[in-house]
Amino acid sequence: MSREFIHLKVKRQDTAETPAYWEEFKIPYKPNMNVVSVLMEVRKNPVNVEGRKTNPVVWECNCLEEVCGACSMRINGMPRQACSALIDKIEKSPIVLEPLYKFPVIRDLKVDRQVMFDYLRKVKGWVNVDGSWELGRGPRFPEKDRQWAYQLSRCMTCGCCLESCPNYNEKSPFIGPQAINQVRLFNAHPIGQMDREKRLDAIMGVGGITDCGNAQNCARACPKEIPLTVSIADLNKDTTLYGMKRWLYK
Repeated sequence: MSREFIHLKVKRQDTAETPAYWEEFKIPYKPNMNVVSVLMEVRKNPVNVEGRKTNPVVWECNCLEEVCGACSMRINGMPRQACSALIDKIEKSPIVLEPLYKFPVIRDLKVDRQVMFDYLRKVKGWVNVDGSWELGRGPRFPEKDRQWAYQLSRCMTCGCCLESCPNYNEKSPFIGPQAINQVRLFNAHPIGQMDREKRLDAIMGVGGITDCGNAQNCARACPKEIPLTVSIADLNKDTTLYGMKRWLYK
């Protein structure tokens, strides 16, 4: 697409308490830019389309290769990673940048995703190995399980799935598909299986798996194409069987 300038329309917010406002920028076009590199150009010379000097736009990024999940934002209304959003493939102008709506805004495009990590703690999203001494080689994943488990492990905790989920919002305790997906991953791990029932207990209560409305937006929004709905369906089966077992042997 031939263009002379890249036109940005950014939803800004100076603090968490102050009202949001819109500000527009135009920077010279260069080929092969992504949204992060465009914001870097704005930072070099933060002058808006009215010719007024302003504060640089605040956003978050780290790896710049779609691994860390830090640069999540709404680009033309869609939650995605700014590092993999290539300007040459975005036809709409101006390019509208907004913070994720489902998380508290810190400033401009930077939001607080702490709640996602809190939910990972709730479901014990880790392999519990005690001690710092040499434990020797651990058990191997069967290859047939390792292949699909690796796909689940690509989760970046970026927040795109929660942003697109109609069942997750500030009034809902739903922990979201990313945390449920990690339950499936660590319950399949040879060592992680020892905490399997604790993880199932964690997703069987309020805000757990039964709060999913099966909209399936999460799988479509996931930048790593993780089969989140497959994980939810699989754990629906596991929690049902575990619930029956718990009732029979209580």
